[in-house]
Amino acid sequence: MTLATDLMNYALVLAFVVVGLCQLMAMVRVVIGPGTADRILALDTMVINAIGLIVLMGLAQGTRIYFEASLIIAMLGFVSTVAYARFVLRGDIIE
Repeated sequence: MTLATDLMNYALVLAFVVVGLCQLMAMVRVVIGPGTADRILALDTMVINAIGLIVLMGLAQGTRIYFEASLIIAMLGFVSTVAYARFVLRGDIIE
């Protein structure tokens, strides 16, 4: 293996660890968040971290399907965050 390949592997492992720790910290904020707004933001952060983990998995395996899956999850995460925020603010989602 070359030096560039070794560095890429180390960078991927470090990125997995860092994003995984961020995911755990966001999960803690969901559980102990003092307010509903904090929990909504933590859930949105967890979606973003999950997208990051999926993209890193795609980089590690060298396939494109993970990138398409991350786009779908990003769209669903955005819609669910907006719907949950509207529910908290107004009490209903569809007017």
